[in-house]
Amino acid sequence: MSSLANVLDGLTVEGELYEPQADGAVRCFACGHRCLIREGRRGICQVRFNEGGKLRVPWGYVAALQCDPIEKKPFSHVLPGTNALTFGMLGCDYHCGYCQNWLTSQALRDPASEIAGQFIRKIAPVQILEQARRTNASVVVSSYNEPLITSEWAVDIFKEAKTAGLICAYVSNGNNTPEVMEYIRPYIDAYKIDLKCMSEKKYRTLGGTLKNTLDGIKRAHDLGLWVEVVTLVVPGFNDSNEELWDAARFLAELSVDIPWHVTAFHKDYKMTAPDNTGPQTLMRAADIGREAGLRYVYAGNLAGHVGEYETTHCPKCSYPLVKRSGYVIRAYKITREGTCPKCAEKIAGLWPKDSSKISLRNLS
Repeated sequence: MSSLANVLDGLTVEGELYEPQADGAVRCFACGHRCLIREGRRGICQVRFNEGGKLRVPWGYVAALQCDPIEKKPFSHVLPGTNALTFGMLGCDYHCGYCQNWLTSQALRDPASEIAGQFIRKIAPVQILEQARRTNASVVVSSYNEPLITSEWAVDIFKEAKTAGLICAYVSNGNNTPEVMEYIRPYIDAYKIDLKCMSEKKYRTLGGTLKNTLDGIKRAHDLGLWVEVVTLVVPGFNDSNEELWDAARFLAELSVDIPWHVTAFHKDYKMTAPDNTGPQTLMRAADIGREAGLRYVYAGNLAGHVGEYETTHCPKCSYPLVKRSGYVIRAYKITREGTCPKCAEKIAGLWPKDSSKISLRNLS
């Protein structure tokens, strides 16, 4: 066993998202893999394991803790211009070759991630809440690694955050289960999901399945969570018109009010062959989303190069409501009631009651 595994195994508690089996194995419900874990073995995520017929799960540390603009998650319809305190642990149930957070997500799977042990910081949920207060954060987010596999830890943090009136969110691959969603639903408001492609075969190369993700998006939406979906557009992998149309149509059939972010790939980790995504590809993808009927489509990661696709427009009268440049809010016009000031159309999202507190910057 690696030294990192020893450290992580010491930072665990008994989980709540599992069912003991008669033979001493456990069935984990944290993610769509639903791992059957024998005594002394680990789940696909590597960080949930069976010890003496009980499931041990990560607790009591962070490997990343950072305050960023909420737009960086990305959420475009959740309290624009506010701060989000984001925490993450180690491990993931996927193994995406282009992962930008691979040092943390691939811990215990890729030997090159052993260095992630240097990032570990023991901390209590109440201390994370204190950090949120110090950074003037309005939102607390579980991200960086896959939050589903550390849901017991997230819920304990979110319980503290809720007592302070903060919004709580997941940034996830969407490989969820009914059990984990029922478990986190009382403590979570928003859920950003990566829809990585629309091909079952390609999804399996990343460690997941398309069906689980589509079901996960629908499940989160049906539970009343605010859902935003991101597709990282990778040249030669998922950038065909056909595949983009399939993604856009799926979302539009679920709800035309789900924001769809199409974002730019850049070479990272094990995927260095494709070219970086250019602005024309992103704008083509965004155009498809709009033509499919989606009312809120955004192109990300290429600030200043994607025209109107950084701005939130009224879907009825096209009035510019939230003007952005990257993660910076330049103008905010949505009313206190969450409507367009020009035509009174209701704008879907979680909007601030007091827009005077939004930090605006004029970049001209």
